[in-house]
Amino acid sequence: MIIEPRMRGFICTTAHPDGAAENVKKQIEYVKSKGKIDGPKRVLVIGASTGFGLASRITSAFGSEASTIGVFFEKAPMEGKTASAGWYNSAAFEKEARKAGLYAKSINGDAFSDAIKEQTLALIKEDLGQIDLIIYSLASPVRTHPKTGVLHRSVLKPIGEKFTNNTVDFHTGKVSEVSIEPCSGDDIENTIIVMGGEDWKMWIDALKNENLLADGATTVAYSYIGSSLTEAVYRNGTIGKAKDDLEATAFTITKDLSDIGGKAYVSVNKALVTQASSAIPVIPLYISLLYKTMKAKGIHEGCIEQIQRLFKDRLFSGEEVPVDEQGRIRIDDWEMRDDVQAEVEKLWNEVTSENLSELGDLEGYRKEFYQLFGFDFGGVDYSKDTDEMVHIESIK
Repeated sequence: MIIEPRMRGFICTTAHPDGAAENVKKQIEYVKSKGKIDGPKRVLVIGASTGFGLASRITSAFGSEASTIGVFFEKAPMEGKTASAGWYNSAAFEKEARKAGLYAKSINGDAFSDAIKEQTLALIKEDLGQIDLIIYSLASPVRTHPKTGVLHRSVLKPIGEKFTNNTVDFHTGKVSEVSIEPCSGDDIENTIIVMGGEDWKMWIDALKNENLLADGATTVAYSYIGSSLTEAVYRNGTIGKAKDDLEATAFTITKDLSDIGGKAYVSVNKALVTQASSAIPVIPLYISLLYKTMKAKGIHEGCIEQIQRLFKDRLFSGEEVPVDEQGRIRIDDWEMRDDVQAEVEKLWNEVTSENLSELGDLEGYRKEFYQLFGFDFGGVDYSKDTDEMVHIESIK
C-alpha cells in the first residue's frame, strides 16, 4: 500500500515501516560514531519502542554491545492497516541487532499487568539469567491496576486555579491563548497511580524476588521539570505530583537494593517532541522557541543524543554519578542554562502567529513530529508501494 500520514487531532494514525527503519539506523549510527561505552551487558527496557526508551535500547546495544529485552504495548499491522510506529521501530531495531550479532527479544503487552511481568521474568531466567540495567520509560495515559482491576486515567491539569497562556497549533502555526481548568476530585490520585513510581517499584520487586538482578544492578526512570513558562500546567500540575512520586520512589528502591549494591536513579531529561508532548497545551510553543535557541547555540539534542550522553558521561563514566540536591541526574542541564531560559522567555513575550516562523523553529518541530511516525526522512521513497505487514521475529 501507499502509506501517507493521516492526522486525527494531535495523533498520526498511520506509520511508515521504511521511515521507522531509517530512524533506527540513524540513531544506531550516531551511537556508534561516539565510541564504546563501558556499560551494562544485560538490559531490560520497559517502554522500549519510542522516544527515550527506544534510545536507551539502542544505546545499550550499540554502545555497550548489551543483550536487550524490550517491553512495550504496540499495535501489530493488519492487511491494509499499518502497525503503530513503535512496532515498526522495534522490528527495525531487532533486525539491526541480529545483523550485529546482538541478542534482542521483545514482549508486546500491558507492562502494568502481572501477566507481562511474569512473561518477562520467565524470558530473563531462560535467556539472560540476570539483568544489570533496568530502564523504566513507560508513557501511558491509563493504567488498569493489577491488584484492584480498577482502570485509572491520568489528567494533565493545573492545581488550584485555571491556567491561561499562549499555545500553538503546530499544523497551522497559529498562536492563540488557551485556558485549562484546574483538576478536581480524584484527578491527582489517579495521575499518580498511572504515572508515579508504584509500577516501577513493582517491576524491581518482582525481579529481585526471583533473584534476577545482578550485583550492583542499576535502574533508571525518566522525568521532566522544565521552564517557569510551563510549570503551572506541568511541574506544578497533576503530572508534577506524579513525577514527585516517581522521584521519591527512587530512594525507596535504592534502599531495597542496598543488599546487592544496587541503585535507582531518576534522570531529568530535556523537552522533546513526543506524541504525548504534542497534545499538551503550551508545550509545543515552548519547544519551538527552545529548539530555535538551542540550535543557535549549538547545544540542541534529540532523544538519542540525550541518552548517549546520559550513559557515557553520567551513568557509566567510571566516576560517581553526579546528582542534584534531590538526588536526580540532570541531563536537562543545557536546556535549563540561564542564558537559554532567558532567551526563550524573551521570545515568548514577543511571539505571534505572524513572527513564529522567524522567532521559533516550528518547521523543526513539525519535522520531528512526523519523523516519530516514520515520515519526512530523506532517502525514503514515500510514493512507492510499501509492505505494511512487518513482523517482529521474537514475538510469536
